[in-house]
Amino acid sequence: MDRGQCDVITEHGLMRADTTPVASPDDPVQGPCTGDWAALRTGEHPAVAALLPRRTAIVRSSASQQSHGQVLAANVDTIAIAVSLAARLALGRVERLLALAWESGARPVIVLTKADRSDNPAAAEAEVATAAPGVDIVTVSATTGDGVDVAAAVLTGTVVLIGPSGAGKSTLGNALLGAELLATGAVRDQDGKGRHTTVRRELLPLPHGGVLIDTPGLRGVGLFDAEEGLQQTFAEIEELAAECRFADCAHETEPGCAVVAAIEDGTLQQRRLDSYRKLLRENDWAASRNDARLRAERENNRKAITKWQRQHYKVHGRDR
Repeated sequence: MDRGQCDVITEHGLMRADTTPVASPDDPVQGPCTGDWAALRTGEHPAVAALLPRRTAIVRSSASQQSHGQVLAANVDTIAIAVSLAARLALGRVERLLALAWESGARPVIVLTKADRSDNPAAAEAEVATAAPGVDIVTVSATTGDGVDVAAAVLTGTVVLIGPSGAGKSTLGNALLGAELLATGAVRDQDGKGRHTTVRRELLPLPHGGVLIDTPGLRGVGLFDAEEGLQQTFAEIEELAAECRFADCAHETEPGCAVVAAIEDGTLQQRRLDSYRKLLRENDWAASRNDARLRAERENNRKAITKWQRQHYKVHGRDR
């Protein structure tokens, strides 16, 4: 999307279309995004007339810190979370992206990139696995080609690449596409961070079926109404919590707390519980802001209707 226009793929090829008819300034989540299926009004000035219901949607909090959400991609089957092995692992970021992915309704896969830059890729994979129970993890090196065939087999359907700048998303995308179609750039050696070489979302056909969506690097990923995604990401904590003596257990000093017992016997990491609590607080805060916005919108609508009624009655003499 660019200045009210978007690229639309049709049976006759690529064309530009106006998105004004389906734009939703009051709720950007309902507006068009990459991956949407749309009804197109053709002619001299093509326009998107309607959007079909989405099967899945990746939604994060707006980067502008507004109470609205922002859709990154729609109708996605597989979400490839790119994690660079050339930089220090940030398990909290992995968990955050997993919550975003699970909430979307698509299937997450963690792709550990730049394996040729790691001294011990197997150890790194084992460490990431502690933050991603039940999630497929693939280790690849686009430079040597190791693991690319495995990634291509696991990443099926409509695939979206997400992760921070410098994680190797575009390089991985080119390896999957079999051609240098996505722009790539260098990263800083000291922290593994890179510049945004992907500046807009792109959708390209994969050689063995399906399509690939490349996204710009995500500096910050705020959760937006991701309660179910968090439950799936921290499923083992949810299961332990169900065994606590008290239903409202805070997992701190309460007697009979199964979560605290699991930390004490080493079956659950304290870091994992801390991350869960942090993301829950953030998600609750985002939900409260969204609820406050909806209440304000309803109140503004009520006031507008009341004002219209008063004006209508005054014009027609009903206020006497």
